[in-house]
Amino acid sequence: MGTSLIMPTEDVRGWLQANLFDAVPVSICVIDRSFRVVAANARFTRTYGPWKNCFCYAVYKDRSARCTQCGALNTFEDGRIRSREEQGMTHDGREIEYLVHLVPVVQPGGEIDHVIEMSTDISDLKRLEKEKAEAERLAAVGETVAGIAHGLKNVLMGLEGGMYVFNTGLNKGDADRISQGWDMLQGNIHRVSRFVREFLDFAKGRPPEVAPVDPNEPAREVFDLYKEMAAKEGVALRGEFADDMAEAFLDKEGIHTCLANLVSNAIQACAMSDRKRKYKVKLSTREKNGSILYEVTDNGCGMDYEVSRKVFSSFFSTKSTEAGTGLGLLTTKKIAHQHGGKVSFETKEGVGSVFRIELPRKNLPVPIAKTEAGTAETNEDA
Repeated sequence: MGTSLIMPTEDVRGWLQANLFDAVPVSICVIDRSFRVVAANARFTRTYGPWKNCFCYAVYKDRSARCTQCGALNTFEDGRIRSREEQGMTHDGREIEYLVHLVPVVQPGGEIDHVIEMSTDISDLKRLEKEKAEAERLAAVGETVAGIAHGLKNVLMGLEGGMYVFNTGLNKGDADRISQGWDMLQGNIHRVSRFVREFLDFAKGRPPEVAPVDPNEPAREVFDLYKEMAAKEGVALRGEFADDMAEAFLDKEGIHTCLANLVSNAIQACAMSDRKRKYKVKLSTREKNGSILYEVTDNGCGMDYEVSRKVFSSFFSTKSTEAGTGLGLLTTKKIAHQHGGKVSFETKEGVGSVFRIELPRKNLPVPIAKTEAGTAETNEDA
């Protein structure tokens, strides 16, 4: 038989409170309205070091001033429980990534005099996520290089064929044959450009270069770029752009790439369809619930379940290798994620598809500031 712990009820409650505070597998501290740490458990002390009479920003981040975007300050002001990922430093100088939950301590009169911060070290998890993402990216790049090599071989054969037709047309003075050869050359040069562009867009790992941008601007540019191309395929391209959208911090080139991928795919989906109808593609922008929305709608061939399951897989394409590498949607997804957003779609075989990019303004990346020495300096969160 095991032994029993015998003590008065109030003593049991006090014992549990004192011991559980130190036994839980998270770092806990309590801060007052001046942002001083007034209490902490043993794990917090082991992780961040001495804390008595110290400010939380000094303990967590070795800073001399309060963080520019302070979650604790927000909780003191609105009384909301919030969670956020942060970066800090342990007492022995190790950089750490942690998930912190901020809970207000509300007095009977409604005043918030303290905030409890419970933080969990997620450094290993974030490292594994980055390693996995990088491994997947490199694997996709390797697979893509092999695929592009095969595709380029076909394109080079097409260039040789176009050159032969063009030269024989010149030798015979045949204007129709010259025109035919020139069209073949132009088409294959366009395919080479697409191969290289999609590969570079995916392979480069640069962070988004954001600046204040009218969200409609990249959408209008893509609309103007693809209007004639759509018409040549017998597709009516329409644009609907909201006129009340405020500027946002966006990587204009990146958003342009996303929308160009989606519009190009939509036009191709219409061109591949065997249904007899008037084919339409619509590129639209709007704002809803604090999010910038880009939508590309088509009434093309749509996708069945098996195809729709693989649209964001590396090197998957419903097109021939001459038409694309299969990296367009993967690149679009990556860029949307870099903007704190996501890509979603709805599709029905034989009916069409809708692809949607959703970018919450609150998640948009912060511009990288340049110091006087010319080095990059990012804004730091609390």
